[in-house]
Amino acid sequence: MVTQTTSVGRLRGGMSAINSRHHKAALGVFLFIVVAHWGEHIAQAIQVYVLGWPLPEALGVLGIPFPWLVTSEWMHYGYALLMMIGLIMLRDGFTGRSRVWWNVSLGIQVWHHLEHLLLLLQVLTGNNLMGRPAPTSLIQLLAPRMELHLFYNTLVTVPMVVAMVLHRRPRESERASLRCACAVPVHA
Repeated sequence: MVTQTTSVGRLRGGMSAINSRHHKAALGVFLFIVVAHWGEHIAQAIQVYVLGWPLPEALGVLGIPFPWLVTSEWMHYGYALLMMIGLIMLRDGFTGRSRVWWNVSLGIQVWHHLEHLLLLLQVLTGNNLMGRPAPTSLIQLLAPRMELHLFYNTLVTVPMVVAMVLHRRPRESERASLRCACAVPVHA
């Protein structure tokens, strides 16, 4: 039987591995997921603003064969939660300037997650914010949903990518504190 202490130890060991020897691979998988999701929002905006599709038909690339991906608040909340967890789990591998940018991305994602939690709670309770006909986030009171979510995903993705670039090319003082092999080797 596994004790609670053993389980916590395994979790810590796994987190240590993700932020050391497996950091580069974990970042690659995470980046793929984030950029693919961001690409879906960009595709939806292109469908509306370039191709002239009506918003209900602009479902992104995956939403065309799987429309529930666009309409499910559970799916949107799950992705926002997954994104926040990923940013938290991979955070300890960053140092110096890259850590600052990663923290910026995490902070924005915390807000984005709270907005999706508010939307999900409205779906679950049937009570929409300010009596609106559909679930509405706070900032959605000021900006349309499609544009807002493209903006949110851009706000999270850009500092995350900056963090990854800085992480791969650390200053000498930052290089000394790295626990992973993500950094590009220095050539003498």
